[in-house]
Amino acid sequence: MGENDGASQLQAGLNRALGRAGLGEAEGLVRLTGGATMESWRFSADGADFVLRRAPSLAMMEDRPFGHPTEAAIIRAARAAGVTAPEVVVELEEADGIGSGFIMRALPGTPDPRAILASTSPAQLVGQAAQDLARIHSLDAAGLPDEIPTLDYREGIEKLREQFEEAAGDRPIIALGLRWLMDNVPEPVEPVLNHGDYRLGNLLVEDSELTGVLDWELAHLGDWHEDLAFGCMPVWRFGAYDKPALGLGSLEEYFAAYEAAGDRPVDPARFRFWTVYRTVWWALGCLKNARIWREGQDRMLERVVISRRTSEQEMDLLLLLEDDAPEDCRGKQKWWPIETPDHEFGDATREDLMRAVLEWLETIKPSMKGHDRFQLAVARNALGIAMRDEMYLPDLHIDGRMSADLLAGESSMATPGVLGQLRQAALEAVTVDSPKYPSLQVALDKWTLSKEEN
Repeated sequence: MGENDGASQLQAGLNRALGRAGLGEAEGLVRLTGGATMESWRFSADGADFVLRRAPSLAMMEDRPFGHPTEAAIIRAARAAGVTAPEVVVELEEADGIGSGFIMRALPGTPDPRAILASTSPAQLVGQAAQDLARIHSLDAAGLPDEIPTLDYREGIEKLREQFEEAAGDRPIIALGLRWLMDNVPEPVEPVLNHGDYRLGNLLVEDSELTGVLDWELAHLGDWHEDLAFGCMPVWRFGAYDKPALGLGSLEEYFAAYEAAGDRPVDPARFRFWTVYRTVWWALGCLKNARIWREGQDRMLERVVISRRTSEQEMDLLLLLEDDAPEDCRGKQKWWPIETPDHEFGDATREDLMRAVLEWLETIKPSMKGHDRFQLAVARNALGIAMRDEMYLPDLHIDGRMSADLLAGESSMATPGVLGQLRQAALEAVTVDSPKYPSLQVALDKWTLSKEEN
């Protein structure tokens, strides 16, 4: 379905919802880019700008701990407490016929991580983000909806293990991460409200000022270190690997600003636990997208591409965990960079066919607009992965027996050869899936011998 078709189907239901809020009809409806889980549509009404956030069908909300009315209530509570959250205007109703969701008044600023990373005052943004997060964590649970779940640490790990086994249980690095979590569970703390997805991409910024915090669908009660850790994962730094605090600054700056804004201390050991936890969580979340696509729950193009980002998280996970390996297992090892095979003669290879489609897609890029243009970029990325996969990727990163041994604790990074094999698997998978991922160069520098040493 093209963007214009989707917009025409939404118009009537959206106008019904706007009418309940005393607003006129929507104009200039356009889908915003991104949103592999929920859709976002921007429009104007009565001279003001608004955003519709929705799941296209009620079935998409069935496995979620709470629905959009609860999410809207959380956003309202956060905004009332001084968090830079948007103003929710009205929730969708089943009779509107356009799924589940709500309408918010649009806020100024951009969520584009690249633009935010180019801000003139990143230190100011680090402080504002820390302050906003401290306000979220200070919200009184008594004033929040009862449907918000509380994360039990061990239960959360067990659910991750179940997801791993449902996904074939054959990724050794994820198995290693699960085993580490099982062996390093911290004692519980008094739970606070976690945003659950506090990171670049869900923050609005204008002129180095934080103007909005979006996407509250993963909110839950738990350890405040979880929110702090998630936004600092390498994947959410968008290339600014050397600035671990949201891609904008140092952890020392972030932690100091957070502690100054509230009354909760930051414990580095707990921060590390939750960094590992959420890296495993996101690795499994990426992996799950392929099953969602295969089963027909959602045939959106982003699903299959996101599934291949699992390898990014495996590499980051191994970089996090290998400090626990015996020192004599952590030496550099040989690595032969992948070389493009020579197919100069004969008929067209599968690589040639995919490259031809890739080049044709580039020619139609100028004629694409809005979300369709974004989808075109995703399609070209998918073809790039397919070409590299066809040429290079072995199955080192998939090993059911090794995964089972690591998960059971029968082998570990101290077992001869294990760390070297995991490194080799991570390097090869990310070279195919995400050759520009910043952690790849970090891993190459840390793990492998130079060309001269080889």
